[in-house]
Amino acid sequence: MPLNKFLAHAGIASRRDAAEIVRTGKVSVNGQVITEPGFKVSEKDDVRAQGQKLSARKQLVYILLNKPKDHITTVEDPQGRRTVMDLVKKATPERVYPVGRLDRNTTGVLLLTNDGDLAQKLSHPRYEIRKIYEVTLDKPMVKKDFEAMQNGITLEDGFIQPDALAFADAKDHSVIGIEIHSGKNRIVRRMFEKLGYDVRNLDRVMYANLTKKNVERGKWRFLAEKEIRLLKFMNASYAKKAKESSKK
Repeated sequence: MPLNKFLAHAGIASRRDAAEIVRTGKVSVNGQVITEPGFKVSEKDDVRAQGQKLSARKQLVYILLNKPKDHITTVEDPQGRRTVMDLVKKATPERVYPVGRLDRNTTGVLLLTNDGDLAQKLSHPRYEIRKIYEVTLDKPMVKKDFEAMQNGITLEDGFIQPDALAFADAKDHSVIGIEIHSGKNRIVRRMFEKLGYDVRNLDRVMYANLTKKNVERGKWRFLAEKEIRLLKFMNASYAKKAKESSKK
């Protein structure tokens, strides 16, 4: 299999991130540094990342974390800041990693796993994974801005339109619910900033079919078998739809 896929199966990172790790020269195969992610390897090869021997055989783990503020969504941080890994370090001996990213001060649903295939599909833009956020603004949103966002707005990196938009409380127009499938960096914050609003709090309440129900902030739980099956079924459905669309 390709080297980056081997690393993903070993629980190092998603295939995309594993490819970057390979390109930086941190991976060797049978004693030789390899920088080509597509380099073919087998389970008989001696594959090492930063000197540590890897195996593609592992127990798949799926963890749902209700991320608190002030935690970086990364495996490690050179500046020594707290990461989401600090919150799940006692969950499993397997090496898991976060799927996608949440800003340091964005809270809510975050999936961590060592299932490289699933992580790759959940992170890929073409699968259009749904995400729902609750946004608390610095001031009530006026009708014209609400309608403008419903119709879509143009940011520096292109046009973006939410899949759904609603006031979370009919009496408090500073709290907005937004559904979006874009995975662009800081996309929700940038949409509101474009219209002159400062996002005070941003909480992801749903990711794919996962919610933070019954999981306190800063706590985690393992996914149930049914949730895992739904995630994989969802991705199979998206893959089929994407393939059909590409043929048109």
